Amino acid sequence: MTETLKQAIADSGLTVLQLEQQTGVLRQTLLKFTRDEQSLRLDMDDKLAQFFELELQPAPKPKRKKT
Repeated sequence: MTETLKQAIADSGLTVLQLEQQTGVLRQTLLKFTRDEQSLRLDMDDKLAQFFELELQPAPKPKRKKT
């Protein structure tokens, strides 16, 4: 989901100020996230996913090898 959100941010053409105003996620948080300096809390992920009309889904569980 992280890469999907980063791509959506980049593709949006919006500034971090515009994203902050429209999503409520702080500019500093957005900048650190896009620079791989910080991960997002789940509530921030959710705000951005809703804004970009993305659906949060659990990652598929890796299949275990039988021993």
